[in-house]
Amino acid sequence: MTIGTPATTQAKSGLRSLKTGEILFNDGDSADSLYIIQKGQIRLFKPKGKGFIEIGVLRTGEVIGEMAYFDEDGSGRKRSCSASAITGVEVVEISFVAFSKTMQSLNPWFKTIINTLAARLRKANSRIKELEDSQTASYGKAIGTYEFMKPIEVMRVLGTLFLVFKAHGEVKGQGLSINRKILTLYTSDMYQIMESKLETVLNVMLELKMLDIQDDEDKAPNVLILKNIELVRQIFIFYNTERHLPDDKKMRISEKCEMIIAKMIEKAASNPVIDIPNLRITEDFTPKFTKYYILTPVLQDLKAKSVSVSPDHLDDGKSTGLFGEVVMQDGQVLIEADMAKVQKMYPVIRFMNAIKKQNTEKT
Repeated sequence: MTIGTPATTQAKSGLRSLKTGEILFNDGDSADSLYIIQKGQIRLFKPKGKGFIEIGVLRTGEVIGEMAYFDEDGSGRKRSCSASAITGVEVVEISFVAFSKTMQSLNPWFKTIINTLAARLRKANSRIKELEDSQTASYGKAIGTYEFMKPIEVMRVLGTLFLVFKAHGEVKGQGLSINRKILTLYTSDMYQIMESKLETVLNVMLELKMLDIQDDEDKAPNVLILKNIELVRQIFIFYNTERHLPDDKKMRISEKCEMIIAKMIEKAASNPVIDIPNLRITEDFTPKFTKYYILTPVLQDLKAKSVSVSPDHLDDGKSTGLFGEVVMQDGQVLIEADMAKVQKMYPVIRFMNAIKKQNTEKT
């Protein structure tokens, strides 16, 4: 995600749509509208040093950007934080001009009450920001680069999800379901997990079809259905193992390597691993595996889709024991592979890379 010019600066009322990661407005921008969220989730944050202070997440039915209207100096209204779409978002934009007309039509007592509540809320927000600033004064100096979701934070969310679904989940089809209110009790009230980080993990799980969200009796999207709780446990263990490894031993799988692995798994049924007992062992090559995967059809399929890949892109998997050396046999490209391990690790790789993508977009 890049901090830049919002999608539009026109102060017109109407329906607007934002894509995931798109900025609604930036901290310090001139403000001339407020918004009502019709669909999706919006992340509120404030730049700080080399990173950001996470403020909160707003959802369907909530209002955003209204505080600028109540600035004492109407000509100097500024946004007090930045806002971006966590998911696809639809908002109703209401210009301050249109909102002002509505305010003028209210009973004077109502206007006094609204203005008083707004003033108190602004003072509370200012105090909260002062506390956040004091707690993060050295944040930008302590690290070289900003990372939205650190591995330990991913673990905290995954561990909480595992425990909550294990303790409170009700069997629904092949998965377990809970109400979002139960999850909020743990993540927000008990463990103080930042809402924006919880929602990021949940949306990654939605994208990867690990999770489904359905409406409750009130037609609100509050029923969370986890499809495979053991996969959550597996990913948690992976992150815990990785954080104890030196950097050169940690798994780093590129996007193209992930694409090749996905295609290898897709073709596994029709393109099984094989034994090649007559490979010549030399000083330059000693097989590490007993099985070989015929890579040629995979590379041809990706090439047909205009994806430029080569066997070298699988080097990422060598240090973690997924692959060995590439060899040629009868005009075919083969690679030493532990396909059982590849298939087991693929969901973990997808999750890991999706989190990395989120970190990149939010930097």
